[in-house]
Amino acid sequence: MDDNRNDLTPRPFRFAVGITSTGPRSQWQDRARQAEDLGFDVVQVADHLGMVSPFPALITMAEATSRVRVGTMVLNSGFYRPALLARDVASMGLLTDGRFDFGIGAGPDFAKPEFEVAGLPFPGGRQRIENLAESLIEIRKLFANDHQPPLPHQIPVLVAGAGDRLIRVAAEYADTVAMAGVPVGSDIDSDAAGVAALARRVEFVREAAGERFADLELGLTVQAIEVQGHESDLGMVRRFNPGLTEEQYRYLPGVLHGTARDIADTLRHYRDEYSITHYSVSETRMSGLAEVIAELR
Repeated sequence: MDDNRNDLTPRPFRFAVGITSTGPRSQWQDRARQAEDLGFDVVQVADHLGMVSPFPALITMAEATSRVRVGTMVLNSGFYRPALLARDVASMGLLTDGRFDFGIGAGPDFAKPEFEVAGLPFPGGRQRIENLAESLIEIRKLFANDHQPPLPHQIPVLVAGAGDRLIRVAAEYADTVAMAGVPVGSDIDSDAAGVAALARRVEFVREAAGERFADLELGLTVQAIEVQGHESDLGMVRRFNPGLTEEQYRYLPGVLHGTARDIADTLRHYRDEYSITHYSVSETRMSGLAEVIAELR
């Protein structure tokens, strides 16, 4: 992914929101338009059994908007054969006029029941990550050899996750490395400690990526955002940080708190010091982050 930047031009911020509607087509389109009007750059759909299939939902939202990109956050690589997935990804790029972001991951541990329902074996974590890497390699080969529908635009690849092995795969094969969380100690006791953990994680990505690092877009999942006038939803924080107290949650890099201006300053700091410019939130946090987007722009 080449955005024609020079070394003196900071990469622009990109903000993504995950849409989880269970309603009809009109509701999906209304929410996509709302996200576009609020300044978001990407609307995303997850990939889980029991939820709406991501590709039709994304096509529906792309048809209702003109600027915002659509993307998967993230496809579960274990659900797909590479050749079939490559066909779908190429088709999405074609039918959205190049507004598709291909997000993929290895599949979380909590997805095991979905594999059972689908009649698929559920490999261990290491094997799932190896499968992800092999799928990305195979899909790139298929694209390079024109075995898919024609690609009028290059399709950026986003890999999301938290563990070391998965981050290494993301650093090697993705255009966007989306950090779903930042490892911290159980004794974390300050915002400074959280920022230090973020710095260590970015350095880990830098070492894993090598020469690719300068071309990578770095992302961070916003697990919670507390802006004046908006309640903070801590459900995701509790799920991914079960060993921490609610007081400690506030020190996590992915938990943003303060006024819209305070949070905007935090994100500028993350960009200037750690090159993090891509932020994703769930739909329940959309209005809070929208105030920050307005402050930044």
